[in-house]
Amino acid sequence: MIPARDLRQRSEIEASRLPPLLARAEHLAGTVLLGDHGRRRAGLGDDFWQYRPAQMGDSRRLIDHRRSARGDQQFVREREWQIAQSVMMWVDQGASMRFTSQAEGKAALPEKIDRARLLGLATSVLLIRGGERVGLTGTTLPPRRGNMQIMRLAEFFTIDDQAEYAPPEHRAMIPHARAVFLSDFLGDMAEVRLALTKAADRGVRGVLMQVLDPAEEMFPFHGRTIFESIGGTLSHETLKAGELRARYQQRLAARKDELTALCRATGWQFGTHHTGESAQSALLWLYRALDGGTS
Repeated sequence: MIPARDLRQRSEIEASRLPPLLARAEHLAGTVLLGDHGRRRAGLGDDFWQYRPAQMGDSRRLIDHRRSARGDQQFVREREWQIAQSVMMWVDQGASMRFTSQAEGKAALPEKIDRARLLGLATSVLLIRGGERVGLTGTTLPPRRGNMQIMRLAEFFTIDDQAEYAPPEHRAMIPHARAVFLSDFLGDMAEVRLALTKAADRGVRGVLMQVLDPAEEMFPFHGRTIFESIGGTLSHETLKAGELRARYQQRLAARKDELTALCRATGWQFGTHHTGESAQSALLWLYRALDGGTS
């Protein structure tokens, strides 16, 4: 596991090769203008927009005590444009992401989880330098700016999930924000479908990047082979692994087609990255996708 400080340093090296990234949502393209016209999103302006229930991580100074005094729940007073500049990250830290392969005579590739963490944090660095607020999906770490937020993200990105396949976090999606999901997406598709559907219902647009080891694409196995999941909950032994290759690759292709169709239906973008490829190329793709480009 990469220490949080080293992870941040490596991520900043990757991020420094690209200009500051401004995450732009299509439905806000015509509203990101100074002045009062069309601004009906929470954010940096002085005009009140809405109250929302306080979440874990909100500063006490943001709580509106007059509104909160009406009941038992505390409320935060939001201003315009905040949501337009909020990006939520989800990096899969489940056991399946700790897989890595090693070709004969070559060094082992990075674990999928290390590459996903690096890309997630590098993207966060670019966003924060571009003036965006970045946080985690759910209620653990709300979107904020600044170097301290980068360190908080690095710390959370180094916490392993013991589940074999970690489901995407879809609680507390901020309406009309942007999101980045990084995972191998080899687990239960129902969870992915639920997360993106809930996001789309709240006007959240985003990027879904599938991170795979090359061996998971090529299936370079022959003869007697025992396949075991990283978490140790699944095991399968075969005497003719090579005969499984075609069926396995068909199922992987079907999974990619399903992810692509889901993203198209919800207004997200889908891409695949292999750990044997340059991290820079994946970061560039994320840059273009978040900045309104096409995959």
